[in-house]
Amino acid sequence: MCPGLIQVENMIDYKKYITIEAGKRSGKPCVRGLRITVYDILNMLADGMSEKEIMEDFPKITHEDILACLAFAAQRDKITTRLSA
Repeated sequence: MCPGLIQVENMIDYKKYITIEAGKRSGKPCVRGLRITVYDILNMLADGMSEKEIMEDFPKITHEDILACLAFAAQRDKITTRLSA
């Protein structure tokens, strides 16, 4: 393993932070039942927003919420990679 990489087992348990509700944001994964999706957070990070900027713009979002979004995306990628192999 490369130095600095985190094992999936050591990541935050995203299931405590990410919710999926049929009637909210068309069933997309959201942060703690809020109307902010995992995609929204990932898109803001990809656009260059810092964690601090996201939390300032969305005061209900926490550091743990952002880590949970990253962990959710990592786990989803891992599952997709396994299925396509």
